[in-house]
Amino acid sequence: MTPGGRHHHHEAPDQLVAEVRAACVARGLRLTETRERVLELIAIAGRPVKAYDLLESLKRERGGVAAPPTVYRALDFLIEHGFIHRLESINAFVTCQHPSIRHTVPFLICDICASATELCDSGVAAVLDEDARRLGFLPGTQTLEVRGVCRRCREGGRRG
Repeated sequence: MTPGGRHHHHEAPDQLVAEVRAACVARGLRLTETRERVLELIAIAGRPVKAYDLLESLKRERGGVAAPPTVYRALDFLIEHGFIHRLESINAFVTCQHPSIRHTVPFLICDICASATELCDSGVAAVLDEDARRLGFLPGTQTLEVRGVCRRCREGGRRG
């Protein structure tokens, strides 16, 4: 991805899931029923979702049969392969807007409505990575989150 580059954004959860299925096939990964359902639940929410909420949804769907390790294993798989992102500051998960491409991008998180916007400009992440390497630091994971108030809340007069 290049700064200002064009990326396909998913309007419907089924489109996102289909892209993840295709990426799994291409990479030789196993997208189990539980992994796919966790992905669908996050995509349907359309906002950051906490692991506990995912667990409760699975329990309702499966007649009370779902354990925390099941959800966490699914989340770990989805994060490891770049299909979702974990927002550290709010301890929640969102779908990746372009799951077929491995990348790190910044997020804008609204302190009022908890919306999270994935910026499709990898330039910031690239600069941080380059500076770290120049200083002899080998970066692992990178999460850049900018907290503030989104346009909808600002224009709607909502306050935290």
